[in-house]
Amino acid sequence: MVNRKVLLGIGLAVALFGAAACGDSDDAGNGETGEAVADEEVPGQEDIPQPDIEGIPDIVATVNGQDILKEEFVTTYEAQFEQMAMQSQMSGEPVDEEQLKEQTAENMINSELLNQEAENRGVEVSESDLDETLEELATENGLGSADEFMAALNEQGMEEEEIMSQLETQVRLDSLITEEAGDIEPTEEELQELYDQAEAQQEELGEEGSELPPFDEVKPQLEEQAKADKESEVVQALIGDLRENADVTVNLS
Repeated sequence: MVNRKVLLGIGLAVALFGAAACGDSDDAGNGETGEAVADEEVPGQEDIPQPDIEGIPDIVATVNGQDILKEEFVTTYEAQFEQMAMQSQMSGEPVDEEQLKEQTAENMINSELLNQEAENRGVEVSESDLDETLEELATENGLGSADEFMAALNEQGMEEEEIMSQLETQVRLDSLITEEAGDIEPTEEELQELYDQAEAQQEELGEEGSELPPFDEVKPQLEEQAKADKESEVVQALIGDLRENADVTVNLS
């Protein structure tokens, strides 16, 4: 599947990052232990620089008459910056904030275009679709149930109405992607090619004594990867088509 955090509505995408952390903490013990761990500062966290949000306009971009507001942009940008800053501590390379701002704006524009396309096509979202997606997100983020997932988002300041609105957007986009991609059935040759690539990468890394499982054993995972790759290609092509006919204004300087 296309990266869900890219396509998710703004608030939920950011909150997912924290929900995953909550899930990891709870795995080590009960809820109280998880809360205690969450309150502790991660070594080096105090050294992470703060993002520069000065000069960001009130309307960051306009997509076919729909505004992307500063508040939405800053929420997403700050989360992206935090992740990049943590990576930069390991690599020693500073975060290119101007480039990151541009990438954040582009991702938000693309998500808005896809959402508008889904609405134009009349893509419907059912209660069962929402419930199923909530359960999937809970599992992906290391939480035991949809209720736990909702509670984790509530703790981060998200109201249930906001969560469900963002979730509905996500489900609509998933349905659009499925409709656009159609039935994807990877061939045996494509799966073998993916397996061979994985073997070559492992050899490059020089991981001695670490062999890939047999092809037949990992075939289901290869099929999922092949489908995700093709869906990603379909989405990028759709975004390209939508951008050609869209009225997009970006106000970042």
